[in-house]
Amino acid sequence: MKRFLFVLIALLGVLQYQLWYGVNSLPGSVLLRDQIAVQQEGNAKLVARNQVLREEIIDLRSGTEALEERARNELGMVKKGETFFRVVGGSPKPAN
Repeated sequence: MKRFLFVLIALLGVLQYQLWYGVNSLPGSVLLRDQIAVQQEGNAKLVARNQVLREEIIDLRSGTEALEERARNELGMVKKGETFFRVVGGSPKPAN
């Protein structure tokens, strides 16, 4: 009976060691869950960014308005017949 009890206690000790310090230990599992959550959050941001870029690509391929808007904003292009005004800022003067 004492031998059986000793074997059970030794088995319990081995199992506890594996649970807390082994290869797939409980603290390691918690750490991996945290890393997975952080990675999924980063992936979600990248998926949203990719969706915005996909929509922009579709918009640029389908129509001329988006292409024209991009040329105006990024390249400073102006259509024929239009007049370009550049307003240089200064300190605003109060109206009397």
